[in-house]
Amino acid sequence: MNRPGRGTALLAALAAGALALTACGGGGGESNPNELRLWHYESPDSAMGVAWNQAIKEFEQTHPGVKVKFEEKGFEQIQKTAPMVLNSNDAPDILEYNKGNATAGLLSKQGLLDDMSAEVAKRGWDKLLSPNIAVTSKYDAKGVMGGDKWYGIPNYAEYTLIYYNKELFDKHGVKVPTGYDELIKAMDQFVAKGVTPFTNAGAEVMAQHFIYQLALDKADQNWVQAYQRYTGKASLTDQAWTAGATTFADWVKKGYIAKNSVSLKAEDAGVAFIQGKFPMMFSGTWWFGRVLKEAEFEWDTMVWPGGTMTAGSGGNLWVVPKGSKNKKLAYDFIDITLKKHIQNTLGNAGGVPVAADPAAITEPKAKKLIENFDRLAESNGLAYYPDWPVPGFYDKWVSAGQKLMNGSSPGSVLGDLQKDYDSGVPK
Repeated sequence: MNRPGRGTALLAALAAGALALTACGGGGGESNPNELRLWHYESPDSAMGVAWNQAIKEFEQTHPGVKVKFEEKGFEQIQKTAPMVLNSNDAPDILEYNKGNATAGLLSKQGLLDDMSAEVAKRGWDKLLSPNIAVTSKYDAKGVMGGDKWYGIPNYAEYTLIYYNKELFDKHGVKVPTGYDELIKAMDQFVAKGVTPFTNAGAEVMAQHFIYQLALDKADQNWVQAYQRYTGKASLTDQAWTAGATTFADWVKKGYIAKNSVSLKAEDAGVAFIQGKFPMMFSGTWWFGRVLKEAEFEWDTMVWPGGTMTAGSGGNLWVVPKGSKNKKLAYDFIDITLKKHIQNTLGNAGGVPVAADPAAITEPKAKKLIENFDRLAESNGLAYYPDWPVPGFYDKWVSAGQKLMNGSSPGSVLGDLQKDYDSGVPK
């Protein structure tokens, strides 16, 4: 997952602490066999937060005398400082980490993550995860996903979709779209009535997801694999990328997306939708639990109208640092998060489980969410995320989205991305 927006206020402090640890050889490095240090960045009321809190309680019940020391971190905290922290004596025993070449792949190549291949085979986790979900768990010697060694395990999946406010559609007499042309018509109708159709966050992931989706509408899986896994020559100035960037910039000009959202964070955009200020939000399933709990209007979700692919994959990974002092406890915890009753909890709370009992998912909107993911997965419709291919690309993509919103030419923006991409591809 690919989703900044939580807990970023502590980033500077963590970065400073990580640098200090690296410089002085670390602190807090003594092993405590009765404590499992766990980091993740899920909010308590998210589907994953709910399920993992249940898993923590079960872990402590099944491991008498052992306590889980949980520390909530922000997505960007871990994204930006993990290499420093994991290379210090203060690494946790287990943490949630983003998947893809630029993140988990990079850390695996740097030797900072435990190769869990033997543990995966021993515990049968490879039998629980479908091949399309396992791709982002396995990396080769260059840190490219889809390799031969397991460096992480997801216990959920995710994808991007449209959340829509039924009441705003009804209020303005707009039909919920089922195809791309209908989406354009709906947005034109909202704009004509002074309503901005989509909430957006230019300073974080939402803008790049729009660009990527609009490019995917003109692409196929060969294009995705060339870009994400280097199976062919990837051109970021080709017809698909040009269409994505040009259309996104055009949408800003037409008022489908507010230009003044250029500096907003994902949290700002998501909360604005939950408060009923926008008819639609294009983001990930990671918002589902919060919308389910907090939205006070009638709403629903849909896959991108008319699209055959969208950003998505297995969820973020449980990874075990090479320097973890309690690896067996870490693997025991992962095992619990994959148990069917925990997976069922995750599904009913609004997540996309990887090993649940379908009959046990009783929440109607959650059931639809999972069924739509299954259809995408079965039809090879998951396209990973745009910032994954090379290290440091996330910040480049944020900048690219902001430049397009501020009027820079698509050609120049894509040309700069091509240079960054080419310089980051493993040689």
